[in-house]
Amino acid sequence: MSTTSFGEPAIATLENQVDATPQQPRRKVKRGTWQTVIWFVVLIAVTAVVLYPLVWLLFSTFKPNSEFGSNMGLLPENPTIANYAKVMEGIAGVPMWRFFLNSFIIAAGSVIGVLLSSSLAAYAFARIQFKGLGILFAAMIGTLLLPFHVVIIPQYIIFQRLDMIDTFWPLLLPKFLATEAFFVFLLVQFIRQMPRDMDEAARIDGAGHLRIFWSIILPLIKPALITCSIFAFIWAWNDFLGPLLYLTSPENYPLPIALRLYNDQTSVSDYGATVTASFIALIPVLLFFLVFQRFLVDGVATQGLKG
Repeated sequence: MSTTSFGEPAIATLENQVDATPQQPRRKVKRGTWQTVIWFVVLIAVTAVVLYPLVWLLFSTFKPNSEFGSNMGLLPENPTIANYAKVMEGIAGVPMWRFFLNSFIIAAGSVIGVLLSSSLAAYAFARIQFKGLGILFAAMIGTLLLPFHVVIIPQYIIFQRLDMIDTFWPLLLPKFLATEAFFVFLLVQFIRQMPRDMDEAARIDGAGHLRIFWSIILPLIKPALITCSIFAFIWAWNDFLGPLLYLTSPENYPLPIALRLYNDQTSVSDYGATVTASFIALIPVLLFFLVFQRFLVDGVATQGLKG
């Protein structure tokens, strides 16, 4: 009897402790759950605001011309696919696929030229010591403050004397000459953060600058190269002033210039075809960004693990 009377208070005390311990974690989990729900709601609202223009553009491709100006809502009143058929036929005697091809040639060539020239120039500024390094680097940075409109006339005169007007060379050749100071500066800062131990070890083994650049530097600056490729592709794809200045034949027009043909101030503007062509022209940019964003995020996430 004494053992039973002694054990019952102890068991009761243990049961009270067991019942009391889960209460605090439950409150924390509940509070964290509500915070997560609130954050998700806020993020969904912000995403909806950001994506609304794109969604509106998508639904507007199904609106006839008569609804533009009267129906500013999201959904069309009389949906139609005539805009897509009209856009695929082309304009000014040029099919739409030709405009896409011209834009792709300019954008892909710009990406290749920027990556090759900017990476080589960045390696020279970051790893090679030569006379006038500081002056040349300062001059290169100074070109960032120089507006493009200042050099339009001298560049046009040069390309005109080289008989390159109405070709893609005025739009592509500067990309292969490291004229994009923004990309050069970005790669220089990325290379300067890397230790020189691997460079010195490769130089002891007899490797030169080209070997070090190709086998050591390029694999390590992959995230920066992907960043440069994304910006170079988007800027070249959306460029309007350059093609407007150097291209004169409709068969050489890229998409930004072709979109202007649908809106003529001297005649009736085809808003339905303009919106549809704009949406189609936006798809490659979105796909390019989504594909390379994965490599960009993976590269940046693993940079801290490479030492």
